[in-house]
Amino acid sequence: MRILHTSDWHLGRTFHGVSLHDTMADLLDEMVQLVGTEAVDVVLISGDVYDQAQPRTETVRLFSKTLSSLVDAGAQVIATSGNHDSAVRLGFASDLLAHSGVHLVTSQTQVGRPILLPTKGGEVAFYGIPYLEPRPLAAHWNTDINHSSVLTEAMRRVTENVAEVKPLATVVLAHCFATGADPSDSERDISVGGALSVPASLFEAADYTALGHLHGRQRVTDTVRYSGSLLPYSFSEQNHRKGAWIIDIDEQGTVSVQEYTWRTCLTVKKLRGTFEDITGGSYEAYRSAFVSITLTDAVRPARALEQLKEHFDHVLELFFEPQGVQHTELHSYRRTREARTTFDVCQSFYQHVRGRSLDEDETAYLTEVTELARLAGASE
Repeated sequence: MRILHTSDWHLGRTFHGVSLHDTMADLLDEMVQLVGTEAVDVVLISGDVYDQAQPRTETVRLFSKTLSSLVDAGAQVIATSGNHDSAVRLGFASDLLAHSGVHLVTSQTQVGRPILLPTKGGEVAFYGIPYLEPRPLAAHWNTDINHSSVLTEAMRRVTENVAEVKPLATVVLAHCFATGADPSDSERDISVGGALSVPASLFEAADYTALGHLHGRQRVTDTVRYSGSLLPYSFSEQNHRKGAWIIDIDEQGTVSVQEYTWRTCLTVKKLRGTFEDITGGSYEAYRSAFVSITLTDAVRPARALEQLKEHFDHVLELFFEPQGVQHTELHSYRRTREARTTFDVCQSFYQHVRGRSLDEDETAYLTEVTELARLAGASE
């Protein structure tokens, strides 16, 4: 049996306000082609199918079309709900869809109930564990209010069923933060009651555990892995090689794993340097990329954003950090209001923007201007 481990599709996601719909559609077409050419039997989606609990119509249509195409290509699909998904919406008509080879696991009542798929040598048991919100479930399952306790109970139910079913191999899908894994900036925090992560040893009863939630593809142990998100969703993911894991289970139940990197990609890049450095041609390769630019010029260039857009198609962030000056935190509104004089407010603002204090001439000029403004206001 050949399995494709994916997760964190986040259909409907935007990148700093830019739609990713067309790029995602191209990548999903590539996935369908991969299923056909590599004879994939099962496609796993370990949570966060959608980016929002109420996805747009075009997003739902894209998912529906992809499911049909994957089944037509010869694969069954097993998907669990993640913390971004509405479990009820994603699980709609799940019993009916299961007859077509699409298995949606979105309810805690499904935990410990295997999806048994035949292969040479026996059956492979797939146990989907949807994202489980600890607070409402803890009382029902008699656990502590944290992810570790709830997932421990979920895996107890899985292990108990494995002992009864005795499958050729066991595959678990879960959506969580496993200890030792490497997060990025784009995952939504799922910490509850101070317990954010769960130990990878929790899944030792499975021959392979297909995790979702973290957006970087990575190996936690040989049998516990994250596939990562299909596309980058923050600039912290600029060095990620987006892809999936292909898992083979032979007639003896032995598991082997290889990586696959998507050809369809979205390039995101952080650039840092002076305006001259950035626009001098060294970064021409990133003209069509999504870029975040930090300019380090001592004096802020005029019309910086406008000029940068002549060199890059998608300037999505622009920061100014003058080189060799001390940076201070942004003053809060309250602290600004508490400044004693207009001069204090202006001086504070200047230091925040320029990263340095006023020099002697600038201090004299600002003193004169603020005094004239005060006198003009007093005479009205």
